[in-house]
Amino acid sequence: MKSLKKQRRIQIIAAAAVTLTVATGLIGYAMSDGINLYRSPSQVSEAAPEPDEFFQLGGLVKEGSIVNGTGVAFDFVITDGAVEIPVAYVGGSPRPDLFSEGQGTIAKGWYRDGRFEAREILAKHDETYMPREVVETLKATGVYQEPGT
Repeated sequence: MKSLKKQRRIQIIAAAAVTLTVATGLIGYAMSDGINLYRSPSQVSEAAPEPDEFFQLGGLVKEGSIVNGTGVAFDFVITDGAVEIPVAYVGGSPRPDLFSEGQGTIAKGWYRDGRFEAREILAKHDETYMPREVVETLKATGVYQEPGT
C-alpha cells in the first residue's frame, strides 16, 4: 500500500495538472475573440471568408469613393491597387480626423454579400504613418510609394 505522503503528492500533482489545463483552455477561449486576421482586398477576392468571420481589411481608400450616410455611417472603397472592396462603416464612433482618400487604413469587421461591413476604422496617426500590413500589401502589388516621392 502507498504511503500517505505519496498519495498526497499524487493528488496535488493531479490537481495542479487539471488547474493548468482549465486555465489554458480559458485563456485560449478569451483570446479567440481578440485574434483578428489581416487580409488585403486581393486575398479576400481570392478566398472569401465566412460571413461570421471577424477580420481586418487593409489598403488605400480609393479616391472619390467616400460617400457620407446618415449619422456616423459612411461608405468607401478599400483597394490594394489590384482589387477594390466596397466598405460600409456601421460603427458607433465618428470618422477619424485623419481618415481620407488616398490614405492607408485598416477596417475591422465582416465580409458579407460582396461588401465589407466595418465596425471600426483605423486611420494613420500622422501624415507619414501607414500600417505595416498595408505597406506590405501595397508593395506586393507594386502600388506603394515611399513618403515624399
